[in-house]
Amino acid sequence: MIMSTPKKLLVVDDDPVVGKSFNRVLSGKGYAVITAANGEEALAKLSSGIYDAVFTDIKMPGMSGIEVAERIKATRPWLPVVIVTGYGSPENEARAEAAGVCGFLRKPLSPEMIEESAEMALLRKATAAETAAEAAAEAAAVPEGAAAEEGAGSRVKNIALFFAAPFIGLAYILAFPFVGLAMLAWMAGKALAKNRAAKMIALAIAAPFIGLVYLLAFPFVGLGMLAWAGAKALLRR
Repeated sequence: MIMSTPKKLLVVDDDPVVGKSFNRVLSGKGYAVITAANGEEALAKLSSGIYDAVFTDIKMPGMSGIEVAERIKATRPWLPVVIVTGYGSPENEARAEAAGVCGFLRKPLSPEMIEESAEMALLRKATAAETAAEAAAEAAAVPEGAAAEEGAGSRVKNIALFFAAPFIGLAYILAFPFVGLAMLAWMAGKALAKNRAAKMIALAIAAPFIGLVYLLAFPFVGLGMLAWAGAKALLRR
């Protein structure tokens, strides 16, 4: 697979033969192979350049390949990391998988293994980028939908209140004098009441006014509720 723009691969191994093998297999197929002899050198090169994938040996002087992978994935989770090893163990593989590596390449290496692993790493990067783009698009679409829904709900409420407000206001205007009379009667009765019989008399005086308030207000409150429901129903069409 020959690519128009070379893909930069960082190969980390204290054995220079490994880096030369990658370069020999991939240099004529659209890849630019950069080598590092240890983990510290690899991290320094990553901080000063952009790479498409990293291949790192496990057993190296100083920082191990697992540590290199963990450091890379902690700061660049989108960057594919492939472990190259001749010392595979369940513990190392479990730790590498937990760090988020995308594969293992076991020595001795063949040209087919090198090329296939490079293609796999680039495919993994493209898939991760596509997934991230889709997630970003979904995250951006949710507020727009929520804003539209909120705007529609606000319009419904405003129109419904516009229709209902005159009826509710008229109900309050008609009811207010009778509410005031009922409250005065209640307060007067309460002030005079020193026994249960007096309290019952106060209630009897106030009750007609309270009942009249309900009779006068009920039709207008009902009309207001109907106007509210009608406005909501019309806006749903």
